[in-house]
Amino acid sequence: MLSTLQQQALGVPPSQVQTRQLSTFDLEKRSKTILIPHGGKATIGEVEGCGVISSVWITFPGWFWRHWDPSCPVSPTILKTLIVRFYWDGASAPAVEAPAGDFFGVGLCETANFASAYMGISSGGFFCKFLMPFARGFRIEVENVDASLDTEVFVNVLYQLVEPPHAAPAYFHAQSHSGRRAGPEPALIADLRGQGAYVGCSLAMQSEDRNCLSYLEAPEYVYVDDDWETPRFTGTGLEDYFLGGWYFRDGCFTGPLHGVPVKDALNASTAMYRIHDADAIHFRRRMRLLFVNPWSPERLRPYAYSSVAYAYLSEPEGQGPGLPGRDELLCWYRIRDRDHQSIP
Repeated sequence: MLSTLQQQALGVPPSQVQTRQLSTFDLEKRSKTILIPHGGKATIGEVEGCGVISSVWITFPGWFWRHWDPSCPVSPTILKTLIVRFYWDGASAPAVEAPAGDFFGVGLCETANFASAYMGISSGGFFCKFLMPFARGFRIEVENVDASLDTEVFVNVLYQLVEPPHAAPAYFHAQSHSGRRAGPEPALIADLRGQGAYVGCSLAMQSEDRNCLSYLEAPEYVYVDDDWETPRFTGTGLEDYFLGGWYFRDGCFTGPLHGVPVKDALNASTAMYRIHDADAIHFRRRMRLLFVNPWSPERLRPYAYSSVAYAYLSEPEGQGPGLPGRDELLCWYRIRDRDHQSIP
């Protein structure tokens, strides 16, 4: 799926490609950032034309101590309350809508350095390399829903403008889900409509009890097209879906297409990602993926989760459920190194 998109997007003569970059740097003002106060939002940029985004990079302060302004407050919650949105071809609903930390691979209100082939966190910078085609243009928006923390964003988006293709592009979508669940309740990852392909997800999870990873017992249930009442296929466990085993027995690892940037058994927290490349899940009308735990309810504990599903769909209009309020976004029972603070 992805290699085909590369050929479609970039397999044209160099004379038909214009490389451009959307940036928050203002050449006249010599300013690098756009301020996003709490409760505020801003359009980072809007582009007209046909082409493909090939690289997204963003960073922002607030989740670490600012040596240049020591009086500024610090809270890692900004990793969840800073929201990124991408709109394709004039659509009214965003195809990409996710907290920044989740979208780039770690949704636990903490960071962890890793570099997959398609997204990662590079020692303070957040990047995405999924190709994102558009036929008429795109718009990028950032919103800060934090209760009190202001921030400012640095953004660079490199894109290629090309001659309009004969066929409509496959549009990149990122769908978010999050919240607290009772132990037996499924974790919904993707609920997609139309024709397309599911190409992976990032998933962060935490048990209410410390030293409890029973949520990793839940295999994936994949429903496709007419196989809607009974899953077309299932797996053998949640960590198995992410190509690990035995509750990720040997700890964190990261690779080009799958990895576990965070495993904190004491805090009962895990952050995982898997990208489907040649193993993309194709569908004609609809697709749904959940993790469903087979254990009896008395053996399970409540958990929180936060996910982003990555997909390519035939339509540009966003179809995610919409993000919940700030309290549900901050669904974690504990934030690392901030145990003295309770989370709503």
